[in-house]
Amino acid sequence: MDQSRAPIKEALEHFKDMRIVPFDVPGHKRGRGNPELTKFLGESCMTVDVNSMKPLDNLCHPTGVILEAEQLAAEAFGAGHAFLMVGGTTSSVQAMILSAVAWGDEIILPRNVHRSVINALVLTGAIPIYVNPQMNDRLGISLGMSVADVKEAIDKHPAAKAVLVNNPTYYGICSDVREIVRLAHAKGMKVLADEAHGTHFYFGKDMPVSAMAAGADLAAVSMHKSGGSLTQSSFLLCGKSMNADHIRQFINLTQTTSGSYLLMASLDISRKSLALYGEHIFRKVTDLVTYAREEINQLGDYYAYGRELINGDTVYDFDVTKLAVNTLDVGLAGIEVYDILRDFYDIQTEFGDLGNLLAYVSVGDRERDLERLVAALSDIRRRYKRDKAELMRQEYISPQVVAGPQEAFYAARQPMPLHAAAGRVCAEFVMCYPPGIPILAPGERITPEIVDYIRYAKEKNCMLLGTEDPEVNNLQVIKGVISPCG
Repeated sequence: MDQSRAPIKEALEHFKDMRIVPFDVPGHKRGRGNPELTKFLGESCMTVDVNSMKPLDNLCHPTGVILEAEQLAAEAFGAGHAFLMVGGTTSSVQAMILSAVAWGDEIILPRNVHRSVINALVLTGAIPIYVNPQMNDRLGISLGMSVADVKEAIDKHPAAKAVLVNNPTYYGICSDVREIVRLAHAKGMKVLADEAHGTHFYFGKDMPVSAMAAGADLAAVSMHKSGGSLTQSSFLLCGKSMNADHIRQFINLTQTTSGSYLLMASLDISRKSLALYGEHIFRKVTDLVTYAREEINQLGDYYAYGRELINGDTVYDFDVTKLAVNTLDVGLAGIEVYDILRDFYDIQTEFGDLGNLLAYVSVGDRERDLERLVAALSDIRRRYKRDKAELMRQEYISPQVVAGPQEAFYAARQPMPLHAAAGRVCAEFVMCYPPGIPILAPGERITPEIVDYIRYAKEKNCMLLGTEDPEVNNLQVIKGVISPCG
């Protein structure tokens, strides 16, 4: 196929020339009905914020330009089919899980997954079989899934329907996806990949293996992160053995019937750019991050980690485009450095946790932007460095799973003060966002260690989400006794 084409963009350009009188939605009618919004976003944007119609196809059942855009994306990513997703990678993750497991089915997955994964288990009623990741104690981060741990989980749960893997984690850690695929397929299990942070694996040179190249069945790819498309746009990729028409039925359970043509056009144009220039784009990103990593490591106390972490198992590979920096030897939590950079240096990084900072670098960055970040980190070390004795290191606590996420989420519940919640079973989510990995998920026991972690995260000004109480002074817990999770 001709990867220089962008069929949705082309159709929208032709549509603008047709001068059609709109008696359909959206009600702003090409921007005329909302002048302030049109002035803010621009006429060129508003004139293509349109509804599905014959020349523009329909996202729920594409037969024209959207289908052509999907076929181009599938070829570019080496997939059997690619779906345009306009509900973020959250919707991609949920659709692939909905398609793989039903109520009562088991799914093997790492516990350090994004909230969207556990949300999907609430929707389906499937039972998680967690493979608790090992930790890097120096950095305080969770690693990938050990192949031996995955094999043990598969052997203990032969009826499981699927295995889900992060490729990579937020910190750039990659598991041995090929071997996990081999083990799972040998037992008739599907392999699902959360590749929210792995778009560039498909186009860059010398990158970790992509899920499709490793033989995975489904992969959720967040194009708006490293791929350059608009926020909330994503692809769901299908392996060549999957029935794409069947998968679309699950997508249509939750995805909007009013697909945004702004988001779809951004996917179409960004796919074109990556297909034509992706290797060059991600070589530039790699060079920028390599430069910044070396400069930061020369400052002292900070540790910008990279491929030296690879151990052939729990860190099978490392994503060198990730600029993750451990801050503990400066005596500051990552979230504290994150706040200082934003509040005093006008630098917005992706996130800070209790021990690490992540600066997301993409094709839009310039060398002078990285120089400014390095200079700011140097200044912060000089001005704010303190003793690290009181800092908490670990960003992951192994859960005690008592009940399935759906059973716990819908169980009778009551609020409980945080200080009194230890020993009870949580009925809601608690997470720092970003990265959106739950500290607690529905059905997990609240331990004193977790209570201390939440208190510490609050003290460090982490953004805690998922609870009914916005201040996280109370947690929703299950009333009475609940049957153990199978």
